[in-house]
Amino acid sequence: MYLSKISLLFPLALLASCGKSTPPVPTETVESLAANPERLKELRQQCKTDRAKLGDELCNRVAEATNKRFFGDGKVPYTPPKESPKF
Repeated sequence: MYLSKISLLFPLALLASCGKSTPPVPTETVESLAANPERLKELRQQCKTDRAKLGDELCNRVAEATNKRFFGDGKVPYTPPKESPKF
């Protein structure tokens, strides 16, 4: 009886250990990525080619840092041209 329980639990333990591993928790912040354009460029390329390896959390931070570098702090007011464009 005892041996049959072990023989049933062993395959279950093996299957449980074969599950997907979670990607490491990223330690880089959006601000640190935005301040380091070389690292940001490297991670953007890696997110394009192997997002599953890096994980969604880090790739989302990379995207947010890219937007932050492109748009800045968002405090620049829009000033329309004095004359309308002529088409």
